[in-house]
Amino acid sequence: MKKILIFNVLFALLLSFNSFAQDENAEQEEEEEEEEILEPMTPRTTLTKQAIVRSKKPIAYNEVNEEDILWSQTIWRRIDCRERMNFHLYYPTEDLENRKSLVQALVEGIRKNQIQAYDTDELKKKITIEQIMDRLDAEDKEINEPKMDGTGDTTYWQKGFVDWGNVREFMVREMWYIDKKHALLDVRIIALCPIRVYTRNLNVANSDGSESSGEELRTQLFWVYFPEARRVLANTICYTGKNLTSNLSFDDIFHKRYFSTRIEKMSNTSNDREISEYTLNGLEAIMESERIKLELMKMESDLWSY
Repeated sequence: MKKILIFNVLFALLLSFNSFAQDENAEQEEEEEEEEILEPMTPRTTLTKQAIVRSKKPIAYNEVNEEDILWSQTIWRRIDCRERMNFHLYYPTEDLENRKSLVQALVEGIRKNQIQAYDTDELKKKITIEQIMDRLDAEDKEINEPKMDGTGDTTYWQKGFVDWGNVREFMVREMWYIDKKHALLDVRIIALCPIRVYTRNLNVANSDGSESSGEELRTQLFWVYFPEARRVLANTICYTGKNLTSNLSFDDIFHKRYFSTRIEKMSNTSNDREISEYTLNGLEAIMESERIKLELMKMESDLWSY
């Protein structure tokens, strides 16, 4: 009888302790919920954090041995961002939070010491971010924005303002080669260069009495070693205008050759002279560029002839 009484007392104490612990846990959970509700949320203009692209790694290349290369040729191409197919490399021309153009991604990588910039496509002479900013004519600019209450404008100075809209061309140095091990004609991009196209104001009187208002100039800003730049480009989202959640990066764009180009020159015995040096500019230069493209296509098709 005493054992039963002791057991009942212990059981009652156990139940009371469990209920007390449950009440205490419930109070703690309510307090945590209240704290979570009170914490401010970080604003985001997208549904997700878009962490897939930012954690991407560059697509691995096939290993190529020197003895497996039967033929190779260096080709320089020009990407004109005014062509519709190249819009995704050009826009946005202004600083946005979630998007960057190709040149903005490269300059940011150079500023963070993730990419080394060079003066020429030989990739020997290094240049600094300050030299690049000078070539971009970066300068302080006065910005006027209307106030929220509509009482006037707010004026402030933006330091190092860059007109990214002027960078509308790129030069690509690439090597085409025949790999006998894999039995294919392949291409590797060696170097990449953004080009600033701008107009220098002139007031020059011509012989016929007219005046020249300006001269269009092209400045090669810097060259980057493309295999090194791929680490940054693989983590930068590229919006192609079709799907916001496509998770395409700039590295994917170049790997899939999703851009339009025109061949400017090919390695030759005459010190790698450009097409414009031995042809008339215009239609003749375009035809020569297309002729070289057809030769590359023919060489690839000849690999599979029996």
